[in-house]
Amino acid sequence: MRALAYSDDGAPAAAGPDSPPAVELDGVSKVYGGTPAVEDVDLAVREGEFFTLVGPSGCGKTTTLRLIAGFESPTAGTIRFGGEVVSGIPPEDRNIGVVFQNYALFPHMTVGENVGYGLRFQDPPGGGSTEDRIAELLDLVDLPDAADRDPNTLSGGQKQRVALARALAPGPEVLLLDEPMSALDARLRERLRVQVKAIQRELEITTIYVTHDQEEALAISDRVAVMRAGTAEQIAPPREIYRRPSSRFVASFIGDNNVLEGRVRAIEKGKRKAGTACVAVIDVDDAAFRLETTETITAGDRATICVRPEALRIDGGTSRLTGTVESVEFLGETTRVQLGWNDREIILRTPDPLSGAVTVGFDPEDAHLVAVER
Repeated sequence: MRALAYSDDGAPAAAGPDSPPAVELDGVSKVYGGTPAVEDVDLAVREGEFFTLVGPSGCGKTTTLRLIAGFESPTAGTIRFGGEVVSGIPPEDRNIGVVFQNYALFPHMTVGENVGYGLRFQDPPGGGSTEDRIAELLDLVDLPDAADRDPNTLSGGQKQRVALARALAPGPEVLLLDEPMSALDARLRERLRVQVKAIQRELEITTIYVTHDQEEALAISDRVAVMRAGTAEQIAPPREIYRRPSSRFVASFIGDNNVLEGRVRAIEKGKRKAGTACVAVIDVDDAAFRLETTETITAGDRATICVRPEALRIDGGTSRLTGTVESVEFLGETTRVQLGWNDREIILRTPDPLSGAVTVGFDPEDAHLVAVER
């Protein structure tokens, strides 16, 4: 099945599409004992961009970060920083800051000594004193009075902010974060990711972030690379990843989605403000769904489409199906309802709980064409 390709029409606020790449991976692969962990990855991270690698466990996202950091050497391909090849350059000479999942604070040092550890080997950026730099960074991460504290007295979120301050102390050109919030509770993760994003924006530092949390990736990033089996399945801004997934995997992995396969019965003329669109009539089981698309598609093609749960409306839309409520989950602001339809699972979100038989529908512009097979 052919996955559809989409252009990247978004750009981070701190770096436009014409900015020089800060980090480039060109055909990078890493093989362990004959098993590829990363396979032929191409990506370019812009100056000042917040770029996130997201994917399930074992997809290669942490290995990719370790290759960028210099902790691992690629089996094939080239890594460049600012256009310069960094092969053979050790991590300490790559001008990077790294924040690990487990904080890795030194327990025998105070918070201030932890933050200033990297300044033992170089002068603080800007020519100030080490003490001033430590104070500046602790203030930046909202821990202004913590310099003399023992790290063991800090909460998990405070430890992570100290680790971030320590990584920033030498003034790195690139900041690498490996699942830095995975050990924190959900509410704390939400607060901390806002702080991390604000700090990144204030410093305008190129940041590469690894997470398995899809919501976190969408909330914090300028662009996202969705990884699968060692490859980057799609690289795009968060809204494009969510609204226009380029493959069935991306459509299924990023948030709830209803992914359906059928055959194109007919092509109808459609209208769209920008670009030329058609409306495809796609038979899925005993239902006919209409989908608006600018992609090349003809009658007889097999098509994979997706419709987000929030796009389904009860007794609304021009494409409809009737299913039976199988489960209801109250999530606070919304209710997640699972319908059974022709041995398929259909998910919708609604303000109120439902029961029994329910008819839901969507309009052609609410569906997205994921893949086509001739």
